[in-house]
Amino acid sequence: LISSAAGFGIHGQHNKGSKLTDLKAASALPLNDPLPVVAPSSGILEDEQPKVGVLLLNLGGPETGDDVEGFLYNLFADPDIIRLPTPLAPLQGIIASVISKRRAPKSRAAYESIGGGSPILNYSNAQADLLCQSLKSRYGIDVNAYIGMRYWHPFTEEALDHIRKDNINALVIVPLYPQFSISTSGSSLRVLQEEFAKNVNWYGPEKMVHTVVPSWYDRPGYIKAMADLIQNELDSFTDEEIAEAGDVKCPKHILFSAHGVPQSYIEAGDPYKEQIQKCVAKISEALPKEQDGVKIHLSYQSRVGPIEWLRPYTDDVLPELGQAGIKNLVVVPISFVSEHIETLEEIDLEYRELAQESGIQNWRRCPALNTDTTFIDDMADMVMEALSEPVQTVTEACVANNVGDVELQTLDERLGITGVGGVGGGDPVAARLREKERINGRVAMIGVAATIMVELLSGQSITHLFGF
Repeated sequence: LISSAAGFGIHGQHNKGSKLTDLKAASALPLNDPLPVVAPSSGILEDEQPKVGVLLLNLGGPETGDDVEGFLYNLFADPDIIRLPTPLAPLQGIIASVISKRRAPKSRAAYESIGGGSPILNYSNAQADLLCQSLKSRYGIDVNAYIGMRYWHPFTEEALDHIRKDNINALVIVPLYPQFSISTSGSSLRVLQEEFAKNVNWYGPEKMVHTVVPSWYDRPGYIKAMADLIQNELDSFTDEEIAEAGDVKCPKHILFSAHGVPQSYIEAGDPYKEQIQKCVAKISEALPKEQDGVKIHLSYQSRVGPIEWLRPYTDDVLPELGQAGIKNLVVVPISFVSEHIETLEEIDLEYRELAQESGIQNWRRCPALNTDTTFIDDMADMVMEALSEPVQTVTEACVANNVGDVELQTLDERLGITGVGGVGGGDPVAARLREKERINGRVAMIGVAATIMVELLSGQSITHLFGF
């Protein structure tokens, strides 16, 4: 069945376009009005001649210094990220333009410190190429792999254009985030939901069957790839460094540093924190234990603004480890599968300097997965499993991960102006739960709005909020 899949080359080309590119942000489509879906008992490959595609989703980043301002504009012009009250909505572009112009010089300097631009697209393209090669060599099928970025080229909409022109009729959608969050995978899936709803004749189930792998933090191949990379760093400590360790019982320490999100998102149903904790636990099972001289910690990086984020914060934990006499530390970026500004600048430069100032002398940073063979082959396995299992549509993935309860509502709805609706609207218990979740969402959005004001008044960066 699968061996008959027709091949159509490798991932599509992208068009750089103008510097200030308008972002087609996802609108607040109701999740209780889904697209037609394939029967749950069906696998995605039933066509005798399926044309298989894989869409890899990521956030994107500026490739050069000239791209920075346009990238920031797209970010702040997105009403899914900063949703203004309805009367102020027409000012979104003006506000985005002001912030992007103000932030561009400082952000450009940050990218200059890591080579002038984000390497995220280069790594994503390499991952797509190697994924296609693995599927061909290990399973004998040819697939087209596409890159869809949220805030810079190639945008998700551009990838969909290539998918349509290539006549793909079986599409596997894989966010390049191991753990699901409404602010990352959820945001990208909402773009797809809108595009699929607007263009049913192109992307509906009679034309193209799709399925989503919303998270994959617990896959054995991913866990093994991460554990192997970490073990390499643990093995790099010399006998002299181990002898210098302040903690005799545990001379080696590992700090998993995950990207943070507002605590209110977790309270509103975002599965991210639970998935991070489970992910770290599974990787830890494959690593030496405390009795073997290795102790493991977890923290969250990149917090901004006045609202509460997931704790403990990485920039708090590093001084605490230093005060405890820890000398040998491996830092692991657990939320990212490729190098970008948060690994190369925030961790490698900012956090390393903080660690050394705190007395942590022997610093190691585990590389991101990038093009690791075990990781790539596990992605190929994941695609094959998705092709043969019952489908999960974009809308179903959003509902299953509580996307609608936090970020698909307009600000008016978050403030309770339009009442309680959406999925399960007739259930009074569900309505009360949703109302509680909306209160948490309001707190998060008010905090984001306050952060914008801090940005405008103080010039302090908030770009780490969105993972760039």
